[in-house]
Amino acid sequence: MQKKINIKTLAAELKLSVATISKALRDSHEISKETKERVLAKATLLKYTPNPYASSLRRKKSNTIAIILPEVSDHFFSLAIDGIQSVAEKKGYHVLIYLSHEKYTIEKALIDDCNSGRIDGVLISISRETDDPAHFKKLQEENIPIVFFDRAFENFKTAKVVTNDYECGSIAARHLIEKGCTHPVFLSISNCLPICIKRAEGFKATLQEAGLMHENRNSVIFCTDSNPQDTFNQIKDLITGSDKPDGVVTSVERLAMQVYMACHEYKIRIPEDLKVLAFSTLETAPILNPPLSTITQPAFELGKTAAEILFKGIEKKNYNLTDEFIVIPATLFERASTGY
Repeated sequence: MQKKINIKTLAAELKLSVATISKALRDSHEISKETKERVLAKATLLKYTPNPYASSLRRKKSNTIAIILPEVSDHFFSLAIDGIQSVAEKKGYHVLIYLSHEKYTIEKALIDDCNSGRIDGVLISISRETDDPAHFKKLQEENIPIVFFDRAFENFKTAKVVTNDYECGSIAARHLIEKGCTHPVFLSISNCLPICIKRAEGFKATLQEAGLMHENRNSVIFCTDSNPQDTFNQIKDLITGSDKPDGVVTSVERLAMQVYMACHEYKIRIPEDLKVLAFSTLETAPILNPPLSTITQPAFELGKTAAEILFKGIEKKNYNLTDEFIVIPATLFERASTGY
C-alpha cells in the first residue's frame, strides 16, 4: 500500500518549511508565484490530497462560503440565511453555517478554520464577547474577503451591512413617550456589543431630550441572558419592584417573551400597566396576546445585500471592500402591546 503523502513529505521533497508548503497550498500572498507553482506541481505528482477540497485549492476556489452567527434561535438570523442562500445558489456556491454561541473563543476558532483553504469568503455577525479583531485580520492576510452584517466590529476595515441602530433606539423611546410612558427602560443583552450600544444610546438621548432621564433611575438595563431562569428572575424583579418601569424595549425578541411570561405570572397587564416593544422579526408577533409592537429589521434584505457584496470581493480582483458600508433602515410596527 502506498504511503499517504502529507505536508511534511512535500516539505522534505522540496526542501521547504512546512509553513511555506501550507501557505502555498492556501494561495497566501506571502508566498511567491514560482514557489506556489512548484508546491502545487509536486503535490499533484505525489497525489497529495489533504482534504476533499484539495482539487479546489488548485483552481483557487472552493465554491463555498461560510456564515458565522452568534445563534439561530432568533428568527432574524433564519431570515438572513435565506437572503444569503438566495444569492449563493445563483452563484453556484455552497454555504456552511457555523455558530459561535456568543463566545469569542469559538468565533476565533471558526475563523481560523476558515483559513484552511476550503472557504472563499466569510459573512459574520459577531458574538457579544468579541473585542479583538486579530482573527479577522488573519482572514484578510490570506486574501479571504469578510463582510459583517447586522453585528459589525466597528473599527475593522471591511464591508458592513447594518441597520440604523441609533435612530431605531430613538424611535423606540419616542414611541413609548408618545404612548404616555414616563419611566421606560431598555433591556439589553450586552453592554459592549456595538449594535446594543447604539440602540441604547439612541434610546437614552431621546429620554434626555424629553426630560425623562433621572440620576437615581437606570434607563438601560443589562440582562444576564446566559440562563433563561436567571433572566426571568431579573425581569420579574424589575417589573414588580418599587421603581418598576411603565414601558420596556427589548434588544432581542427572546427578552420580550420573558417579559410576556413574567407579566402573565404576576398579572401585570400589557399595555395598561406595562407597554412592551421589541427589536424583533418574529412572525407570530401579530398573534401574541396582546400583539407585540416591534422594530423589525429587513433581515432577508440584510443577508442578501451582504452576500452580494461578498461575491464582489470573491469575483473581482483587488476589489476594495472597505468602500462598502450599507445601512438598511428598520421599521416600527405599532401593535396592541404599546396601545393603539
